[in-house]
Amino acid sequence: MNRWIHSPRFDGILIVGPAAVSALAVLLLPPLQVERTPPWGWLLLVVGVDVTHVWSSLYRTYLDPEEFRRRRHRYLLTPIVCFAVGVVVYSLGSLVFWRVLAYLAVLHFVRQQYGFVMVYRHRAGERDAADAVLDKAAIYASMLYPLAYWHATPGRAFAWFVAGDFFTLPRWTAGAVGLLYAAVLAAFAARQLQRALRGESLNWGKIGIVASTAATWYIGIVAFNSDFAFTVTNVVAHGVPYMALVWLYGRRKWAAERSWRTRVHRPALAGLFVGLAAFLAYLEEGAWDALVWHEHGVFFGDAGAVLPDVLLALVVPALILPQATHYILDAWIWKFDGSNPGLREYLFGAPR
Repeated sequence: MNRWIHSPRFDGILIVGPAAVSALAVLLLPPLQVERTPPWGWLLLVVGVDVTHVWSSLYRTYLDPEEFRRRRHRYLLTPIVCFAVGVVVYSLGSLVFWRVLAYLAVLHFVRQQYGFVMVYRHRAGERDAADAVLDKAAIYASMLYPLAYWHATPGRAFAWFVAGDFFTLPRWTAGAVGLLYAAVLAAFAARQLQRALRGESLNWGKIGIVASTAATWYIGIVAFNSDFAFTVTNVVAHGVPYMALVWLYGRRKWAAERSWRTRVHRPALAGLFVGLAAFLAYLEEGAWDALVWHEHGVFFGDAGAVLPDVLLALVVPALILPQATHYILDAWIWKFDGSNPGLREYLFGAPR
């Protein structure tokens, strides 16, 4: 039985590999451990990977005619609702807005890793209830302890969006969560060893996701107090596998069609697939820099405007729409509960 989403090579390089490579890179390369992210690192990782992966979800949603027709009202209403809620929340204060968005983003990042574990379980046909509980506990623990440490350790050199967007917890909470973290991951490792000694087939994709997630979140948040280290591990491990999954889905779905969608999902034109999303990401970040941040004029030019708060209350919720819409829609489009016809075939190649 094939337990990989596509193949050992594809999954190893593009699904599990990015997290492992980013963690090793930070450990072995001191330039990646500096406190602040250099401008070139911001352009490559934040714009080129993080924001680009947000725009790549267009291929799976708005640029898929069949999918858009099937969920037309949901796709039209989601950004409208996000904008309206954003305006209301921003009116309560900019920090309130960024704090709400930060926790929504954290939930999105955590759920994506959980989702990959569930995809590998689904692919392998794993149904054991006890293993399901342990797998879920392991992937959540691998991220929740670093997050607890972050909340309990003020003065970190990095923030999710803006300084102070996370609440502060008592320092003892990190130690308490750390004990649970160690126990759960030890139990997960022991269970995999037990299965190996019994001669059972191991689900290496699932194991790789849990191990690489634990490594990247610990190294990027706990081991180093570095914005660059956090950016490298956080962005690469999240963005690259997502784009690979979207590309694979589209590659199989549009294989028989003669259109631009077929062409951009060919292996030889994978650069175009990423490039179109990266171009939109660049335009978005240029708008952010011109209207809100004014920090990266070297990439976007110095033209811009300092807007009054009354306009920022409209501009910021509007600019955040691609990201917020991505967070919401992503909770629906990868479910194997029957709400996404053909998802198994498009991801795995054929029904089992």
